[in-house]
Amino acid sequence: MAIATADLYDEFGEEVQSLSLQLRSFGRRSAFDGQIRTVRCFEDNALLKAVLATPGAGAVLVVDGAGSLETALMGDLIAASAVANDWAGVVINGAIRDSVAIDALELGVKALGTNPRKSAKLGAGETDVALVIEGVVFRPGAHLYSDRDGILVER
Repeated sequence: MAIATADLYDEFGEEVQSLSLQLRSFGRRSAFDGQIRTVRCFEDNALLKAVLATPGAGAVLVVDGAGSLETALMGDLIAASAVANDWAGVVINGAIRDSVAIDALELGVKALGTNPRKSAKLGAGETDVALVIEGVVFRPGAHLYSDRDGILVER
């Protein structure tokens, strides 16, 4: 059974960061946790796709797409790759597509919303860098906890 983020916050308080950004939940895992890996990209999902094609070992990929809803950064094929490579979840400050298919996958996904439009595939961006989203710092290697109530990140 997953640990509830509300209970974690009650226990650890300011030792964890709480993301106030309201993200939608997708995928069959409504609760997930793991070590953070990161990608920073803008309307280009080539790096995200490449990272999720590598062994995840139960990690969570946090993607800062600068909040853009103009294009989807992940669809069902990339999400299926994440499942095949043992990723626990993906948190996207941006959009996804193929949400119905993603909802059938054993993966936790949080994203701002959906858009059927494909993203560029040029490979622009950075991997495994600290990201700051709504004041919360997502450091590679830190632990992330997610459930229907929200997202907590260890400091």
